[in-house]
Amino acid sequence: MGISWSGVLVRIAFAVALVLATFNPSGYSFYHWAIAAPPSITALKAFVGVVLLVGWVMCVRSAFAALGWLGVILGLAVVGTLFWLLIDLKLIEPTSASALTWIALFMIGTILGIGLSWSLIRARATGQIEVE
Repeated sequence: MGISWSGVLVRIAFAVALVLATFNPSGYSFYHWAIAAPPSITALKAFVGVVLLVGWVMCVRSAFAALGWLGVILGLAVVGTLFWLLIDLKLIEPTSASALTWIALFMIGTILGIGLSWSLIRARATGQIEVE
């Protein structure tokens, strides 16, 4: 039962990548590709959509199973106030809706990534293993 900080960071990076691949304000995401002219459903779009859906179900289910509603809300509060602090310190300039969207997407991805790792972190910290 090994968990390392690099393992946690890989899970967070996976979750953030999943969120950003689904939608982001740059215009390069599944959402933008799916609605681009001509908006037609192709086998490739359907396949990529299903793969993204599987990733979302896996991440959301794991996050809620590990953290619960309260944990997700508290996690969002921690990540949200961290971004607020970075804005107050002028390390992040949220000058546009696009910047705020990026911040929100990273918050969601971070919480999902922590949810993917939480059971392992808890097992390491307490010595108790969760089984379902």
